[in-house]
Amino acid sequence: MTATKSPISSPLGDSDQDITGKALQGTLLDMIDLHLVAKQAHWNVVGRFFRDVHLQLDELVSVARGFADDVAERASALGVSPDGRASTVAEASGVPRFEAGWRSDKEVIAAIVDALATVIHRLRGRIDETDKTDLVSQDLLIAIAQELEKSHWMWQAQLAES
Repeated sequence: MTATKSPISSPLGDSDQDITGKALQGTLLDMIDLHLVAKQAHWNVVGRFFRDVHLQLDELVSVARGFADDVAERASALGVSPDGRASTVAEASGVPRFEAGWRSDKEVIAAIVDALATVIHRLRGRIDETDKTDLVSQDLLIAIAQELEKSHWMWQAQLAES
């Protein structure tokens, strides 16, 4: 039996809960997909810098998985049922598609830079959306943005010409 009304009471009003819940749900989907993209790249990267990129992808997978759990638990604490099903992720994630097959280390780095830039852009919009609805959730989104922006910088640095 599926509960139609949340068994968890929310400290937020209905409108604030709706806005915040949508921001958290979107972030959850992006974090799940980011971890899947990074894992797919991890399995298929080849090239001179394979080992470094392979290990850096593992770090990104761990970070994205951890943030997905944090975001889902925050949604639950607000009485919003998180939905991380594969079909939901496939339908609504904003992470750029990562094609199947072997990819050079440079192609993987460029794809991860693009994926992170997209996720960060979407996340910054959600930070703005939660400014008036829930500062606790906004704080979580800010922490995620801070870590992903640091990661984005480190991935970009690998593409820079010296």
